[in-house]
Amino acid sequence: MRTKARVIYQSTSSRQPLPKATGSLRVVMVGHLRQVKSPQTLFDAARLLPPEMGIQIAHIGEANEPALGELDLQTARDCPHYRWLGALPHETTRRAIQRAHVLVHTSAMEGGAHVIMEAVCSGTPVLASRVDGNVGMLGDDYRGYFEHGDSAHLALLLQQCLTSDLLNGLRKQSTRRAPLFSPETERQAVLHLVEDLRGGA
Repeated sequence: MRTKARVIYQSTSSRQPLPKATGSLRVVMVGHLRQVKSPQTLFDAARLLPPEMGIQIAHIGEANEPALGELDLQTARDCPHYRWLGALPHETTRRAIQRAHVLVHTSAMEGGAHVIMEAVCSGTPVLASRVDGNVGMLGDDYRGYFEHGDSAHLALLLQQCLTSDLLNGLRKQSTRRAPLFSPETERQAVLHLVEDLRGGA
């Protein structure tokens, strides 16, 4: 079966990065509040980061689970560098991704998160949980992984994005992955699959 399997990545439109703030690190996470998305990892990481460090975190997503909504609100109350923006229109969300220095993705399970390809195709690198779906999109050697639920490692990576050359390295790695998510790549992959199926008929 493995020799017959084909990987076809979903595609998204490419966008140019928007002007980014200087002197601070703008972080965005996009995802509705559900346990499978593990937003608690971001909440805990925010509490580990001193507000004066200059790392500004915004979370976009609806509270599908009210208890997580309460935790999000409490995090915003306790951490002046953290904001919960709630659900936003798709275009507004895309622009927030374009303006961010880095996107955070904390999920426990993914088949291939669309928001990751939107970030990569907007020139915004990603810090992601090391789960199969994320690794399949970003590659085995990507330097922006943390183990699922490891808020301390996420906080450390955010600090390194601000104070070291990690962010530039992630941007270069993301740029190399971006062609995988182009509409033309998806179209060609589907056409090749159809040709293979016809050839095996």
